[in-house]
Amino acid sequence: MFQFFRKNPGRSESKTGQSGPDHGEEDLSSSLEDNVAAVRRLFADVDILRAKYVDNTHDKGFKCCLLYCDGMVDATMVNESLIKPLMLSRSAAGGNTLDVLMTQVVQVGEGCKSQSLIELAEGIAYGDTALFVEGESQAILFNTKGFQTRAITEPDNEKNLYGPREGFTECLMVNLSMLRRKLLCPDLKLKFLTVGSRTRTKVCVCYMEGIVDRAVLTELYRRLEAIDIDAVLDANYITELIRDKPWSTFRTVGDTERPDTLAAKILEGRVGIILDGTPMALTVPYLFIESFQSAEDYYVNYYYSTFTRWLRMMGFFLTITVPGLYVAIVGFHHEMLPFQLFVNITSERTSVPLPAAVEAFAMILVFDILKEAGARMPSNVGQALSIVGALVIGQAAVEAKLVAAPMIIVVALTGITSMLTPRLSASAIYIRLGLLALASTFGFFGLLVGLSILLIHIINLRSFGVPEVMLTGELRHQDLKDTVMRAPWWQMQLRPEIAADRDRMGNEEDRHE
Repeated sequence: MFQFFRKNPGRSESKTGQSGPDHGEEDLSSSLEDNVAAVRRLFADVDILRAKYVDNTHDKGFKCCLLYCDGMVDATMVNESLIKPLMLSRSAAGGNTLDVLMTQVVQVGEGCKSQSLIELAEGIAYGDTALFVEGESQAILFNTKGFQTRAITEPDNEKNLYGPREGFTECLMVNLSMLRRKLLCPDLKLKFLTVGSRTRTKVCVCYMEGIVDRAVLTELYRRLEAIDIDAVLDANYITELIRDKPWSTFRTVGDTERPDTLAAKILEGRVGIILDGTPMALTVPYLFIESFQSAEDYYVNYYYSTFTRWLRMMGFFLTITVPGLYVAIVGFHHEMLPFQLFVNITSERTSVPLPAAVEAFAMILVFDILKEAGARMPSNVGQALSIVGALVIGQAAVEAKLVAAPMIIVVALTGITSMLTPRLSASAIYIRLGLLALASTFGFFGLLVGLSILLIHIINLRSFGVPEVMLTGELRHQDLKDTVMRAPWWQMQLRPEIAADRDRMGNEEDRHE
């Protein structure tokens, strides 16, 4: 844990290479009072800093002081494992006092010596306890963290009917423990970094040795080292700072709140990034097909998983094209409709004052307003608001002849299908409006041009140098078994092409299928 706080003399610099506030690197002296006073100066106006002087009952010449932040430490551990042994031990002093204290006196599992004042201050701020001894120019940081964290619960955004129910929390070490429990082999590597010159946010890079692509890992480290920002409070800070094609609406960095999902992706050759203070873990590289995958796909029958995956793909296509398709048909291509349906739609539209295109833009905007308002309100109020908005406002608009009834159906279908692919919801908003504008201007021709531009953009997406849509030029059976379909496990013998070692369970002959 203490490698988080290593620095070079001079201007403070994080392990990722970014500069931080210049406190002036100081080393400790051999005076206990001078060292305690120096820490107090760094923590000026920080009223939760506590200093506990301890005298040994058997050696009156031994004096020490414990410095920690109230509320950040485990009080029982400080009292029972630090203060009590220091007071009562007969071996508190010796030839090498600090080593004797660490190995024979103090009963805390993790400790580290340091003479850097800034390093000690950062450890104290993060819940460690610093032990200063009279006559020693070094101090010991003991891991006594005891601050409260949220209990492990199932993430609301990734609920499953089957499979594990635990999700990440805001505590880095708790998240790492959940990941380690699922991947017990020593090939799982956990590398710590620090980002944010003021927040000093702890980051853990997780990958599987022998499976990860070293080129992707090297590029990830390079981008993390290039981060120069004072605060990193959430995983999205990292996402925006390391992603490819920063102006694209499509994501190039994956995220998940489930440890089982992160473990599965690491086993497929991806690199996981876990931040302290956020329940969201990131994964790179990201493939476009992941937008239609769900953790539950692998916990239920593969026939049903394949069907639901097809539904998500169809839902994304419908949510971006239905409004534009309806406006193009009504405004330009009446011959595409059966005669009776055309008569019904025309009779509905005769009393509506607005053109179909304006009507569609207005209703989509109203739907997005209701969805955002429902998401920001308390759960019970939000559900009632969504129902009232959908029923009352929609029905009132139709009866007041402001909107045609078919448009309500189009907008409702668009909204429902958008919920099938939550990872693409942000992209779908802009794509839907863009296709609607093209269809309103040029009809089917504009719609097809927009879809063509969208397809070209998706094909050209890259995530850490890896194409998000891998077009190898040949159709191979193994490469299709977890894309548009979910094959049974005994047939998915190879990992995706992003993995350095593709052999999951098959033999050499399976590689050439």
